[in-house]
Amino acid sequence: MDQAEKKAAAAQAALEFVTHGIVGVGTGSTVNCFIDALAQVKDRVEGAVSSSDASTERLNALGVPLLDLNDAQPLDVYVDGADEANEHLQLIKGGGGALTREKIVAAASARFVCIVDDSKLVDVLGEFPLPVEVIPMARALVANRLVGMGGQPVWRKDFVTDNGNHILDVHNLRIVDPPTMESQINDITGVVSVGIFAQRPADVLLIAGTDGVRKILR
Repeated sequence: MDQAEKKAAAAQAALEFVTHGIVGVGTGSTVNCFIDALAQVKDRVEGAVSSSDASTERLNALGVPLLDLNDAQPLDVYVDGADEANEHLQLIKGGGGALTREKIVAAASARFVCIVDDSKLVDVLGEFPLPVEVIPMARALVANRLVGMGGQPVWRKDFVTDNGNHILDVHNLRIVDPPTMESQINDITGVVSVGIFAQRPADVLLIAGTDGVRKILR
């Protein structure tokens, strides 16, 4: 089973948790597989809340009804991928730049189902550069603070988030205490959101490997 097949298998397994109500939909290549699967069973749900413009376009194209989060709370389930995940269901997200909206939709959902292939499972978060969304005028200020925390922030040039902000990708952080580091970075003036999902981790982690899909519950 190659990586594309693993992503499709994880996405298909997530349909077990989509039985009724309103589903939150994340962003990324694995989520694109989920959107394709969801379109085949869209009669199960009232509609979807999207975390990004890219996912909104895909959902629209496949005829899945879209709702505004302000009119749809609480969500029954949120399905999204991750750039890294550990056995505690803590995640790094934001490789696609949608971390803030993803974090909002996750917070509004009764259950967060994370779908990944087995290459994303790690013992300690941080090998994947940590995305931090920042107000543009605060980019240098935040970068200096992140250097003081031991990171090496790199501005993701020629990229603007759906919220009109910038992304700093922070290299060389070994995140041994994800909830604490999430709070510390969030407290830096000018930070909109950080891609550590530990204070609100996933409730279900579906990991697709060569032997099938493994499920970890929180």
